[in-house]
Amino acid sequence: MATADQRRLNLGIVCHPAYGGSGVVASELGLALASRGHQVHFFSHSLPFRVPSGHPNTFFHEVEVTSYPLFKYPPYTLALATKLADVHRERELDILHVHYAIPHAISAYLCCEMLGDPSGAILEGTLDQASGRSPRPKTITTLHGTDITLVGLDSSFYDITRFSLNRSDGITAVSDYLAEETRQRFQPQREVRVIHNFIDPQVFTPSLRSEERRKAFSPPDGLLIGHLSNFRPVKRVLDVIRAFQILHRTLPAKLLMIGEGVDLEPARNLAAELGVLEHVTFLGAVDNVPEVLAQLDLFILPSEYESFGLAALEAMSCGVPVIASRAGGLPEVIEHGVSGLLCGVGDPSCIAQMAYELLVDDERRRTMKIAARKTAAERFPLARVVDEYERHYLEVLDQDAASHSQKGR
Repeated sequence: MATADQRRLNLGIVCHPAYGGSGVVASELGLALASRGHQVHFFSHSLPFRVPSGHPNTFFHEVEVTSYPLFKYPPYTLALATKLADVHRERELDILHVHYAIPHAISAYLCCEMLGDPSGAILEGTLDQASGRSPRPKTITTLHGTDITLVGLDSSFYDITRFSLNRSDGITAVSDYLAEETRQRFQPQREVRVIHNFIDPQVFTPSLRSEERRKAFSPPDGLLIGHLSNFRPVKRVLDVIRAFQILHRTLPAKLLMIGEGVDLEPARNLAAELGVLEHVTFLGAVDNVPEVLAQLDLFILPSEYESFGLAALEAMSCGVPVIASRAGGLPEVIEHGVSGLLCGVGDPSCIAQMAYELLVDDERRRTMKIAARKTAAERFPLARVVDEYERHYLEVLDQDAASHSQKGR
């Protein structure tokens, strides 16, 4: 099998552009692959927020949806499928790597159906004799969490989600927990490969911490606590505010709330109701996430569910201890009492108590900071995970060649 160094691929990456883990992973993965010489085509209805325009070896294809009075909701799935097929005909994509099953996996399937022969038959498992290429790209679906555990289980989407998984040429999940959930709930016909989320330890680094930067958020000797998410209800951002209010009774500190979403205003209103609004800064979506995270003394992620917990990993890589909920894939990232602390879901009092005990114990906090950084840099580094994706791409592509070889015997 050819190695990634010997074979430059033409890759399509489909993702949601909004502030959230699946978009972050897709964007960072695409940029890393582009830096290795692969051609990377991003598809979405707007530029993913971590993808800079004009980045070498990257191309952005905006999916435009025509607004028509007949449609209450624009048919984005169909527009995306059409755009994927159009770009493949022009650029001959090797892989369509779709992040988040709904609706991207079904759009990839429809794209491949459109790329069949003139009679409409898909040329499954064959190579074009003239060019030696497959008439359609291979499709890989990466599952990120709620596409399986929430949206995909809805009765309106269950059958189409299972169908699209079974029509994918490869399936990956970002944690062991999510892979097992997928196997149990959807019984996919293909193996679900675990390829964890990742960080670049050279970007998310404790070296970004500085007293000058901290002054923008907190008094020189003050404590700085933070939270980063897309502010959806599943993130339980109101529990962050409640925990902070309890903690602030005995330990003055500042709280940074990074991100935006439907629970932004409820969180702001709760902070005012509990009398701590003047100690809470709502930053919204920020571009310089590593610089902000590195200034924190503690990061809180009390989610009801996390398939992995990318925000926690980013904080850990910056040398920031994390208190998170014991839910989903978070225990795969955080070793309780070593690289962070875990509480039950919906328990702000536990978070506040653990935060107090950690923040008043300088030696314990220093030890946990070192362990958090070590875990992130050694277990989840960008380079290793990109290697895994490259190997998976080549394995999926070689399935085509192997099938063709078998049929020629």
